[in-house]
Amino acid sequence: MKEIFNQYAAYNVWANQRLVDVILSLPPELQVQEVFSSFNSLHLTLSHMWYAESIWWQRLKLVENPQKIAVDVLEVEATCNGLLKQSRQWEEWVNKSTEAALAHEFVYRNSKKEQFKQPVSQVLLHMFNHATYHRGQLVTMLRNLGVEKIPSTDFIEFSRRKK
Repeated sequence: MKEIFNQYAAYNVWANQRLVDVILSLPPELQVQEVFSSFNSLHLTLSHMWYAESIWWQRLKLVENPQKIAVDVLEVEATCNGLLKQSRQWEEWVNKSTEAALAHEFVYRNSKKEQFKQPVSQVLLHMFNHATYHRGQLVTMLRNLGVEKIPSTDFIEFSRRKK
């Protein structure tokens, strides 16, 4: 199980970095331009991704009242850097974790204050899957903004590069 999570954590960093590179190469007005989606701009989608990884990090660390990131006041570059830093922190944690740490069940509360107890492995799967979902949205948004050169963020592409 640990090897799979090592791969997913590394993949998450790799895929996030590829899209961040494209987004930061765009004119600033495109980075924040409204595009119909769950979060209506590239910046807001990246902010949500960072926020989600940060909240799960705090929950795993048993922070009783996880702190929101004030992403609405940050520049796009700061948001991108925050997301990448958080993703690397997850990768480092997963790399250092044991099978027992991945199987460990922990108690947390969601945003509605409902309490749950789940294995860390399930939370990691959720979090990495969540990021993939929103990277798909970013790709669609980039296409809608007229960006033609968008790198693949498929796991298989990541896997092929590792050999």
